[in-house]
Amino acid sequence: MPRQGGARPGPQPPAMEELTEQFIAGNETILQLAVALLLGALIGLERGWESRELAAGRRVAGIRTYALLGLLGGLSAVLSEALSPWAFPVMLIGVAALTLVAYRTQAEQERNVSITGAVGQILTFSFGAIAVAVDMVVATAGAVVTVLILDNKREIHGLINQLHAHELDAAFKLLLISVVMLPLLPDEGMGPGRAINPYEIWWLVVLIASVSFVGYFAVRVGGTEKGILFTSLFAGLSSSTALTLHFSRQSRQAAELSPLLAAGILIACGTMFPRILLYALIINPALIPALVLPVIVMATLLYLPALVIWHRQRRRQDVAQPTLKQNPLDLKSALMFGALLTAIMFLGEWLREWLGDAGIYLLAASSGVADVDAITLSLTRMSNVSITLDTAVMGIVIAASVNNLIKGGLAAVIGTGALGKRVTGPMLLSLAAGLAVAWWQ
Repeated sequence: MPRQGGARPGPQPPAMEELTEQFIAGNETILQLAVALLLGALIGLERGWESRELAAGRRVAGIRTYALLGLLGGLSAVLSEALSPWAFPVMLIGVAALTLVAYRTQAEQERNVSITGAVGQILTFSFGAIAVAVDMVVATAGAVVTVLILDNKREIHGLINQLHAHELDAAFKLLLISVVMLPLLPDEGMGPGRAINPYEIWWLVVLIASVSFVGYFAVRVGGTEKGILFTSLFAGLSSSTALTLHFSRQSRQAAELSPLLAAGILIACGTMFPRILLYALIINPALIPALVLPVIVMATLLYLPALVIWHRQRRRQDVAQPTLKQNPLDLKSALMFGALLTAIMFLGEWLREWLGDAGIYLLAASSGVADVDAITLSLTRMSNVSITLDTAVMGIVIAASVNNLIKGGLAAVIGTGALGKRVTGPMLLSLAAGLAVAWWQ
């Protein structure tokens, strides 16, 4: 009689995914060594291409040598784990010795003292070991970065040749104030009402310095051949006031360019508003919903007239590059900005307690005459602890309006009458619309 319930099912074959996982687990070392070999071949491909015109035998190392170096590095890691931890350091010393011998021979024969190739060979060996002993992703990332650096020799050297001494100095100073000085400051409230936090104040100094630094080099690298729109847009990140003064003076020298120069001033001044949103997004994102509408309205009322003027005058773009600053970042200026931030935060707390919101608005209007960044950063930070979001938004709009009104006045006084009319009209309209939106929303 047949069994009741049918036959018991036999063992099921493993799924394809399981077979793949078992294969990879059982052959992980082979896979790692293959990656080490390929990474060496990748670096060797670039090195071989660089020296492709040399005769056979004159190249110290090509794609085959580099591939073998990567594989050798991987094998050294395997041997270090299986036999002795001394395997990797001994083999690394051996590779370094061979590399130095080859380098010395090449230097004597070709008078070439560059050690880039020697460093690349040692790195290739190390990447092979990292692929086996540490992480294949880390090794791959390191190898790709190495190839990019080796392949862009002319571009890197060209960039260094284009740098000015004060620009390199500015880059180092930015690293000093951000990487060295910032971590050393205490992150706690001090002074009356504990309103002064040295770490936060200096962090704001680093933020504004970084934005100005990026804007300076965008104009410096791009140049005016990119057009007045590009120049004015990124000059606004560094100093819209400097650009306003420069273009206003230039309109006196070339009156026919006044419309185009006016468009540049409007674009640079309009760049203030995306910058304000960036500050708010970084410091207090909760401020964005209340701030975004008046800021967009004010920026649009500056950008649109500028684009209309540019469209009508786009054939006349022979505009000299503006001289924004002698130095994109100066420690004295950074210290003065930090002192200004401290003073504004202290006065803000004092005026808020004495006059309420009216004191904040008075401070915003007076601060906006000289600089909008300090008051914007201060109010954005204060909106986290001591003032309402609506008060912060109105104060920022007042400061930005006063600041642009001052720049419009400078354009009208220093520049031609045609320049002044084209600048002050949109400025006043932007001011009124921004205040109205901030008041009614």
